[in-house]
Amino acid sequence: MAKQPMLKFVTVNRDMPQKRDADTRKQDFDEIYAEFAAAKAAEQASRCSQCGVPYCQSHCPLHNNIPDWLNMTATGRLEEAYAISQATNTFPEICGRICPQDRLCEGNCVIEQSGHETVTIGAVEKYITDTAWEKGWVQPVVPAQERPESVAIIGAGPGGLAAADRLRRAGVQVTVYDRHDRAGGLLTYGIPGFKLEKDVVMRRNKQLEKGGVKFELNCEIGKDISFADLREKHDAIVIATGVYKSRDLGGPGAGAKGIVKAIDYLTASNRLSFGDTVAEFESGELNAAGKKVVVIGGGDTAMDCVRTAIRQGATSVKCLYRRDRANMPGSQRETNNAEEEGVEFVWLSAPKGFTGDPVTGVMVQKMRLGQPDASGRQSPEVIEGADYVEEADLVIKALGFEPEDLPALWDQPELEVTRWGTVKAQFTTGATDMDGVYAVGDIVRGASLVVWAIKDGRDCADAILGRFNAAKAVAAE
Repeated sequence: MAKQPMLKFVTVNRDMPQKRDADTRKQDFDEIYAEFAAAKAAEQASRCSQCGVPYCQSHCPLHNNIPDWLNMTATGRLEEAYAISQATNTFPEICGRICPQDRLCEGNCVIEQSGHETVTIGAVEKYITDTAWEKGWVQPVVPAQERPESVAIIGAGPGGLAAADRLRRAGVQVTVYDRHDRAGGLLTYGIPGFKLEKDVVMRRNKQLEKGGVKFELNCEIGKDISFADLREKHDAIVIATGVYKSRDLGGPGAGAKGIVKAIDYLTASNRLSFGDTVAEFESGELNAAGKKVVVIGGGDTAMDCVRTAIRQGATSVKCLYRRDRANMPGSQRETNNAEEEGVEFVWLSAPKGFTGDPVTGVMVQKMRLGQPDASGRQSPEVIEGADYVEEADLVIKALGFEPEDLPALWDQPELEVTRWGTVKAQFTTGATDMDGVYAVGDIVRGASLVVWAIKDGRDCADAILGRFNAAKAVAAE
């Protein structure tokens, strides 16, 4: 009888790929985790209990068939593992690197509930797809038949690119418009290289381009081409702009020099990694070297900022967050990585103003947690008389993002938005009330996860194909 390849969680402990030590990794922007060796990936995959009802799969936004590709990996059938992974996920190597698995698939792993620690799903997913690229299994899109329909996608982030990939595989003519000079959106310019090295994103962009997706870069809708012109030119439009407007912070001294937005700071750092000349970095405006840095916020963007500042050579890096560690929205794994690298977290602290111009400090109010708010989280309350000043030469605001006013920017008052400014669209299809216009990702959901944008892009592409097929059937009658 063949030996059981799975269910080894009782005898095999959880093991992650080796993490470079903090002193070494904070000297560069390379990814911090090494690759699994083949034997180690198979061993870790073999820990899967092959649940009848896999909670890992049901808690993945894409409903990836995780138990099956873990089984394929454990039994050495990696090409099949990649095929299963790619069937539901347009960018598995990206999700394997940046998804908060601790909150999604791994956080709902059944064997962890029984005290055996979760399967290392994300690390195995990354290993499968990196191996697929290395072995040449990842090929450009080749549609079985070309179609005449044309779709414009506004925004080259994960939602837009996922839609582009799925439409192009069906033979649709796809053009992606983006305001930046490289495709990828926040994957390219928002997420630092130590979480997602940029060649990983660029090779997917090249694969899409080789498969026939056209990219119109450095192209701003409403300025370089009008939205109305796009509607004339294409049979459908997908709005996938993301949310880029930074939430601001008031209080005395809020306009002082040295107080910057997280998106500007991270974009400058990522441009440097491409070899670009960045004037704001050269001038010191967006450079943390030799400075006392304070980052305000507790989400994943704040974690990206503090860890970038460490690598740029800041003399100290502190993160102010108004709640405690248990209530912060960012990944606990990222918080731990930041602490290992020398970041100090100042919990239950909120800014109420700034000193100096250029900035010399943050006026901090100490907080305590009171009664839960509508979301169930305890609301922070000010502790009177406990204010102090935190010294700072550079303050980075990482308070989240809001939508830009697209109806005004694009002169499209009929584009309906919610009271939060997000585009009003059906969650299942992305369809808006404007005929042939769809919207996906953060511009619909608000600031969210890359994996949700990928799901939205794929679902929207399927809805557009359904629309085209229905129109074709009517025309044939």
